[in-house]
Amino acid sequence: MSFYELATLETAFGAAGKVAESAERWVTEGNGRLCGAWSTDIGALNRIIVLREFEDLASLYDERERALRSEDPFGCAAHLVSLSMDSYKKFDFMPKVEAGALGPVYEIRTYRLKVNGLVPTIDKWNIAVPERSAYSKLAAAMYALDGQPRITHIWPYASLEERSQMRAQSVNDGKWPPKGGPDWLTTDMVSQIALPLPFSPLK
Repeated sequence: MSFYELATLETAFGAAGKVAESAERWVTEGNGRLCGAWSTDIGALNRIIVLREFEDLASLYDERERALRSEDPFGCAAHLVSLSMDSYKKFDFMPKVEAGALGPVYEIRTYRLKVNGLVPTIDKWNIAVPERSAYSKLAAAMYALDGQPRITHIWPYASLEERSQMRAQSVNDGKWPPKGGPDWLTTDMVSQIALPLPFSPLK
């Protein structure tokens, strides 16, 4: 099993660099495997996003407890406006998140599902993702274990231009979105473009 934490650190204006340095130390000293760390460039700004993998929920919750009880979570409380830590599990058919130079432009998308939409969504993505991946790799597809039913997926691209081209081509070719997949989504959708931090395993 693979469980993930997606932490979003909203920074004070101009403090992203300090937060990134502190976050690197925090995850190095903690549990879990660092998968990726990014700063947002388009969308919600002044945010550092950190993705970590855990082998079981107990390990994830231990690390969550560490942050919640800390006087200085992620080593940068003085520079944070807010901190959110969301728990996820990978889609059944997806491999573990792999490190590599896949970007350097990453799109992080979150969709809120209809209340009974998770299993149909996974099933339809399972069918469609192999052909969609011929256009551009899917780095991660996960569903939230807390809060509103939702999914988050992460797509790397060589550039914003490539992103536009690959997205348009996959739609024009009828390979994306998954057939019937949008039927299980609400209109609550958020997309952010983020760039890897120097210590991110996903480059």
